[in-house]
Amino acid sequence: MSAANEAAGRPLALVTGASSGIGRELARLCAAEGFDLVIAADEPEIEAAAAELRRSGVSVDALETDLSSVEGVDTLLAALAGRPVDSLFANAGRALGHAFLDQDFTEARHVLDTNLTGTLYLIHQVGRDMRRRGAGRILITGSIAGFVPGPFMAVYNGTKAFLNSFAFALRNELKDSGVTVSCLMPGATDTEVFARADMLDTAIGQAPKDDAAEVARVGFEAVMQGKGDVVSGWKNKLASALANVTPAPILAEQNRKLAEPGSA
Repeated sequence: MSAANEAAGRPLALVTGASSGIGRELARLCAAEGFDLVIAADEPEIEAAAAELRRSGVSVDALETDLSSVEGVDTLLAALAGRPVDSLFANAGRALGHAFLDQDFTEARHVLDTNLTGTLYLIHQVGRDMRRRGAGRILITGSIAGFVPGPFMAVYNGTKAFLNSFAFALRNELKDSGVTVSCLMPGATDTEVFARADMLDTAIGQAPKDDAAEVARVGFEAVMQGKGDVVSGWKNKLASALANVTPAPILAEQNRKLAEPGSA
């Protein structure tokens, strides 16, 4: 950490998937609250995000790295240069449309490795240091998709079900440690995810979506307050409540109508 940063005494936030969407909005909120930042994504747009954030007067280190791999996450951890992370926003994620057997397995595995392998490894490494210090906050971006079997989004929904469950489990493990774990569970949000997942010809791809800035605000407030979980938006709260009492075959059929190619 530079002498200027030491003098400022600012906390450090680490945000993944910060080049666009919810992650970029989370980083903006951190900057507005006076956090210095380390931001990362697997695309060059992360540099433009960093340039914007620096105008807030905080220190921003940006890294383009493969967040689906242990090696890529190790590169991110090395960029911390020993600085303690006060708040970790584990937000990086990928989606993929179409039927599972029609997908290229390399692309399906990239979703698995980004959403799960890279995310869990980062949390494992940063979380250990937080526990040792007895302080820290972790926000995991799950999804209400994790409550629903997802035909034509099967791998993505499965990863989000894992993350939702994992966040609650880790929170319980750390309940007496001084480290809090929160899970943000948004619904369909206005980001680039549907275009990247090749889902623009689907009903959900064309449907109105939640504002990424508002979703991020809800998640940021939750992690700052140490809340365990938050579903953004009243429609999503209703949908998640109904999902808990609706049989899985019915939920699957409902998702099919939203995500099947050509359903728009």
